[in-house]
Amino acid sequence: MADHSKMKLGRKAIKTDSRTLALAKYLTPALPPPPPAADWTKGIASWGMMLNDTLGDCTIAGCGHAVQVWTANTGAEVTLPDPTIESYYEQWDGYVPGNPSTDKGGIELDVLNDWQKNGFAGNTLLAFADPKPANVVEIRQSIALFGGVYIGLSLPLTAQSQDVWDVVKGAGAKAKPGSWGGHCVFVPKYDAHGFTCITWGQPKTMTLAFWKKYCDEAHTLFSQDWLTAKGAPSGFNQAQLQTDLGNIK
Repeated sequence: MADHSKMKLGRKAIKTDSRTLALAKYLTPALPPPPPAADWTKGIASWGMMLNDTLGDCTIAGCGHAVQVWTANTGAEVTLPDPTIESYYEQWDGYVPGNPSTDKGGIELDVLNDWQKNGFAGNTLLAFADPKPANVVEIRQSIALFGGVYIGLSLPLTAQSQDVWDVVKGAGAKAKPGSWGGHCVFVPKYDAHGFTCITWGQPKTMTLAFWKKYCDEAHTLFSQDWLTAKGAPSGFNQAQLQTDLGNIK
C-alpha cells in the first residue's frame, strides 16, 4: 500500500482571470474525437522528485515534468536539475531558501503567466487555454494533441495511502475534497479507465470517478517546441488562438 503522507503538496487557492482563453473555442468540428488512449510517458525511466518531497513546490515540479514529456517526445529528454526547480520556486512562488515560513506553495495561473512571459529554463510556453475539468473529451484532447494537461486537485486524506487514486465511499472527512490539500500535477496519459499523472517522482493513476470528484482546475499548455516539432493538429484553430492571444491586454 502506498504511503504519501510525508509528501508535500503546494497548490494554493484557484485564481481565475476573465482573459484566460477557453480551449473549447479552438476545437473545431473538423477535429477528430480523441483516441481511446494516449500515453506520452513511454521511454522516460526517471522522473525525479523535483523537490516536492521536501518543498511545497508542486506548481513548479508540474512544469518540470511537462518539459520532460515534451522533450522526450520531440527529441532528447531534458530533466531540469533541482537547483533550477528551486530557483523558479523562488522567482514565481516567493520561496526564500532556509526560511520555512515562505514555503507556501503557488498559484497555477500565476505560474503559467510567469512561464509564458519569461520562459522556463529555455522552454517557451506559447500560450495556455483552459479545458473544463469535468469535460473528459476536452481533457483527453489536451493530452492526445499537446502532450498533457496541467491540473489542480483538491486531494482527500484517503489519497495518502492509495496505490490507485479512487473515490472511497463512506470514508467521511477523509474523503472530503481538499481535506489533505491542493496539489498540482502534469497528466500525460489516459485510457478508458482513468488518467495518469506524474507526482513525487513517479506515475500515479487515478480513476475517472476520482478525477470527476477531485480535479477542479485544468490548463492546456502549448509548448513552442511541441508545436514546432508536431505542427498544429488538423481541426485545431491555432490561428484564432494566436489572434486572441494578441488581443489580451
